[in-house]
Amino acid sequence: MTAHHYATSVDQLASMDTILTMSGLEFMHAIINGDIAGPPIGQTLGFRPIAAAEGTMTFEGTPDFHTMNPIGTVHGGWYGTILDSCMACAVQTMLKPGQIYTTLEYKINILRPIPVGMTVHAVGKVQHAGRSTGISNGAVRGVDDGKLYATGSTTCIIMNGPKR
Repeated sequence: MTAHHYATSVDQLASMDTILTMSGLEFMHAIINGDIAGPPIGQTLGFRPIAAAEGTMTFEGTPDFHTMNPIGTVHGGWYGTILDSCMACAVQTMLKPGQIYTTLEYKINILRPIPVGMTVHAVGKVQHAGRSTGISNGAVRGVDDGKLYATGSTTCIIMNGPKR
């Protein structure tokens, strides 16, 4: 086990063969533990997965100057990306070896602005994971103040991975 790290090139990302041999929960634990490189979007936007259990996924993030919009607040896309990540990855924790998924749609509600530099936790929880769809909800809360900053919901498609 090594420390969590991000891929710096496409060849450092997990291959489809590797992904298909693991359950979704095993795959998420491998990223958290640093056995598999995390996707570069996390490094770009300042967040990473920190905990995974069946049906639940937690990301930790700290928006910085590079995530600000023209009026000086954290861009709504940052909220959307961390919520999409925790909610969709929560669905991923329910996958069996050989299955893959992707987000079909998601919706977010921003309740208040996250101050730049504040660390938050985004927690996704599965409401349903069936043969072909997964539904999950998410919430973003301040680590220090416990306030709710945003909520979201997603629908994911669950599929059998490509035959190798």
